[in-house]
Amino acid sequence: MKKIVLTGGGTAGHVTPNLALLPKLKELGYEVHYIGSYEGIEKKLVSEMGIPYYGISTGKFRRYLDPKNLSDPFRVLKGLSEAKKILKNLQPDVVFSKGGYVAVPVVRSAHKLKIPCVIHESDLTPGLANKLCIPVADKICYNFPETAKYLPEGKSFLTGSPIREELLKGNRENGRKICDFVDNKPVVLVIGGSQGAGAINEVVRAALPQLLADFNVIHICGKEKMDNLLIGKPGYRQFEYVKAELKDLFAASDVVLSRAGANAICELKALCIPNLLVPLPASVSRGDQLLNAASFAAQNFSMVLHEEDMDSSTLMDKLHELYFNRDSYTKSMRKAQEKSAIDAVIGLIEDAVREKTK
Repeated sequence: MKKIVLTGGGTAGHVTPNLALLPKLKELGYEVHYIGSYEGIEKKLVSEMGIPYYGISTGKFRRYLDPKNLSDPFRVLKGLSEAKKILKNLQPDVVFSKGGYVAVPVVRSAHKLKIPCVIHESDLTPGLANKLCIPVADKICYNFPETAKYLPEGKSFLTGSPIREELLKGNRENGRKICDFVDNKPVVLVIGGSQGAGAINEVVRAALPQLLADFNVIHICGKEKMDNLLIGKPGYRQFEYVKAELKDLFAASDVVLSRAGANAICELKALCIPNLLVPLPASVSRGDQLLNAASFAAQNFSMVLHEEDMDSSTLMDKLHELYFNRDSYTKSMRKAQEKSAIDAVIGLIEDAVREKTK
């Protein structure tokens, strides 16, 4: 039986594409294992799937001054030692990394052990963790055509992002029932990523009187970010985090308001849902969401509203514009549908395994 180690973590976007590969990997007879951080979000998500999970120490690679810069290198060194020991014990045929800081010790250790590595870069420009993995990776998958210029030729492939197939099987009526919507108003889904988005939550709640006049609102607001005063408000349903119900909530949605994380927007593209993106500003990020959003806007997949321009009035104007022009965005996304990202990524994993055995 072939054996694969998956790795990646820190946010759900570094985990869910790995989980999207599981059905096909199992169909092909792979024994699957996962290496993540001790207590990151990946541990919970992977353990729920019944996949053997191994935690290692990890530290963040920062480009700014922080007291943790003194201690985190030691955590990374410990993680390298732990990853190497786990990989020696498992002896996998291949490692697949979805990125995040936990992936660096795994990929670098796998390379030293001559285990082939396939990595995936979701964002338009590679993040620091993947920059440390690219030199030793055997194959590199990426999402955006613009990313090719940042990657080495000959081992980089435009695959798109693996999307969980169950998301394509949602039921609109089930989604409306979950939310107790009783009228036929169009539905806006607000989703700020696995951690929620405080700035979006604040403006959406301030705009609720205007929003609810025209829309029903599904609000996935993040852990411990629910507003108890709004529980039970007609036409408005809050969730901290959604798992099994997400496919039905997507199916019930006419438009989506979202951050511009690569995995999130690739799911919206696969589902062909018109969307308004509010990317994380450069002041609190490396600017990857700004680039992701600009690329999707240029392809007419998305509208963009920058956080510094967002208030109740601009949000309402943009959502109305998006809704009334929704067919244009849906048509562009349908026209751009590519071959299955899952098949493309699995194909590269299989190639890496075959090349190892030559």
